[in-house]
Amino acid sequence: MRWENLSPDSEHSRADAALFGADAVTTRTFDTPEFRGITFHEIRARSVVNRVPGASRMPFEWTVNPYRGCTHACVYCFARKTHSYLDLDTGLGFDSQIVVKVNAPELLRHRLASRSWRGEHIAMGTNVDCYQRAEGRYRLMPGIIEALRDHANPFSILTKGTLILRDLPLLRQAADVTDVGISVSVGFTDEELWRTVEPGTPAPERRLDVVRAFTDAGIGCGVLMAPVIPFLGDRPEQLRATVRAVAASGATSVTPLVLHLRPGAREWFMSWLARHHPHLVARYERLYAEGAYAPRWYQRRITRQVHDLAREYGIGPARADTPRRTPVPAPEEPEVGLPTQLTLL
Repeated sequence: MRWENLSPDSEHSRADAALFGADAVTTRTFDTPEFRGITFHEIRARSVVNRVPGASRMPFEWTVNPYRGCTHACVYCFARKTHSYLDLDTGLGFDSQIVVKVNAPELLRHRLASRSWRGEHIAMGTNVDCYQRAEGRYRLMPGIIEALRDHANPFSILTKGTLILRDLPLLRQAADVTDVGISVSVGFTDEELWRTVEPGTPAPERRLDVVRAFTDAGIGCGVLMAPVIPFLGDRPEQLRATVRAVAASGATSVTPLVLHLRPGAREWFMSWLARHHPHLVARYERLYAEGAYAPRWYQRRITRQVHDLAREYGIGPARADTPRRTPVPAPEEPEVGLPTQLTLL
């Protein structure tokens, strides 16, 4: 396991200046039902605020990711590739070998207090979910939010986890002093699809309960309809059901993002597809023949359908001038007017 290769920028394929040494790793397992079969690698990191490379075209420059690997086990998760930098398996290993940066809150507080820090926006949930099940045991996010609150530093969180409700009082305090963006990811409300492609996540309806709770607390919460999965979650009646449920939750916006399949995620997703929907393999190979992104015509069609439904139900896409939203990144290969899947899930 190449712990020495995990550098501050290794989530973006760099391997210099190790983030922690191998002697700083403690491996644990817990014999409880919710963590059975999961191994936690606790590390004392040397850095937790990561700069996003300019080439990524993200609308934010800094991220904090207290975990690597994710028990949500979404079969399409783009972040699977990052496990390969540690010689960890990008399939089941990504779902069950979780790296925990146990000193993340204190590192963040130190960075925010440094003279060089200029109060830039920090995005969370952009690699793996910071409110996955591990957070229930390690409780890293309260300390992270407290540090951001105390320094009035703007931040955003994108999550599928209902555990964020535990931190709602802290988030309300932070929202009183700085710009806080909260978004929940709900790509579909189809229960059968959810159970097979997002087996470790809370049900879509429970995630929409999170939106309701934040709305009731006076904190606007958007929904990233991500990902819209071709041929499995893109039928007109499925799109309508999802947008209708999002509107009923009180979401301030809904932004559709079509599935993309980067190396690492692509292989795992396609192997899953071959097992569960073998008749779709050839269609996917054609649809994604040009690379990680679905064709422009397909993205346009989904975006148009969802935006039409959103207007019908009285909500709209996220806008750059709307406060307290998690920003939606531009595609790596810019396509005017087309959103793309957020690099989190």
